[in-house]
Amino acid sequence: MKKLVIRAGQSNKQYWQDLWHYRELLYFLAWRDILVRYKQTAVGVAWALLRPFISMIVFTIIFSGIAQLPSEGAPYPILVFSAMLPWQFFSSALTDCSNSLINDSNLISKVYFPRLLIPIGSVVVNFVDLLISGIILLGLMIWYSFIPDWRILALPFFILLAFAISIGGGLWFAALNVKYRDFRYVVPFIVQLGFFVAPVGFSSSVVPEKWRLLYSLNPLVGIIDGFRWAILGGTAQLHWPGFLISLSIILAVLWSGIHYFRSTERKFADVI
Repeated sequence: MKKLVIRAGQSNKQYWQDLWHYRELLYFLAWRDILVRYKQTAVGVAWALLRPFISMIVFTIIFSGIAQLPSEGAPYPILVFSAMLPWQFFSSALTDCSNSLINDSNLISKVYFPRLLIPIGSVVVNFVDLLISGIILLGLMIWYSFIPDWRILALPFFILLAFAISIGGGLWFAALNVKYRDFRYVVPFIVQLGFFVAPVGFSSSVVPEKWRLLYSLNPLVGIIDGFRWAILGGTAQLHWPGFLISLSIILAVLWSGIHYFRSTERKFADVI
């Protein structure tokens, strides 16, 4: 049997090799969080379906029925739900990721392993919820006899971007939360504020053209627009200059998040 020796504080190459060697630990951390999340709940994993479904109904009534906003040629419930998927994934993953190190403080202080596995595991759990919620989108498409075109093949790319911004932002807040517990209150506020400035219940095409680039500084705008572009097809358009801005910010947040997390990681056990 091959002997595995893990030494903390080695080169980046060794660190990433450690992550691969500990891939089974990542699996068990994610599985544990899934079990804990729905333990002793009356409807279990159905919560992953109920939350976005109820939100979709409310948004459809408000933005389509009352505000009469355009739907980009698709049924309004599908327009809303194609944005609910990335938004709920991001908001839940960011919150769970930021609290993950504190919640697993006992584990961190006892044994060495790449700490990056803990926040990644919390994001993986929410990715499972995203896949479950996709059942509702599939049901809506069947209900409205809506058939996506070839753009649906690009959907995994935009899911990857949603994963990247969740990991990047989550690593920042997870590391900061270890030192400054104030961030346990800051993150929910940011998520709540982000909800109102993200185009979840409406299409970003209603934003005046002169503000589109500024609006795209919110990286969720590019991701949500990408989801709709891939799912709705047809008349749904992607504002490419704005999308490139969102993409640049996503990559910057991911790179800086990993860098900051790695630079503070060795002090976690002492601070916690």
